[in-house]
Amino acid sequence: MASFIKEISFRWSDLDPNFHVRHSAYYDFGAQHRIEILEELGLTLKVMQTQGFGPVLFREECIFRKELKLSDKIFLHTKTSKMKPDASRWSIIHEFRREDDTLCAVITVDGAWMDTKLRKLASPTPEIAIEALSIFPKSDDFVGL
Repeated sequence: MASFIKEISFRWSDLDPNFHVRHSAYYDFGAQHRIEILEELGLTLKVMQTQGFGPVLFREECIFRKELKLSDKIFLHTKTSKMKPDASRWSIIHEFRREDDTLCAVITVDGAWMDTKLRKLASPTPEIAIEALSIFPKSDDFVGL
């Protein structure tokens, strides 16, 4: 699998006063897709809550290349671009692409796993997180940390 792909549709509330998709909507779509993928890989919110850990982001950045409008048919491609062998630190990229594969935007997030009871980085990385990220598709330029 090259990446997780999801077709997204925009709502009126996703637009800004210039009638294109507002910048913060991109981040919302990326976050939602990450959670859907983790759920699909068995790393559900219930599992994270029961085991007392969850993802934490250190950086979230979007590079906007092409304007997106309400009627655009857009596909969100998600994959890992960096990861430590124990999956304790990772980077995920989300590419917003048109039907013709035109790259419109790229979100990059850098994150880790947090122990939600201690409020510190989880150590060691929970096994289920290692398993989920090990089968997460990797970018062509993937870097092991």
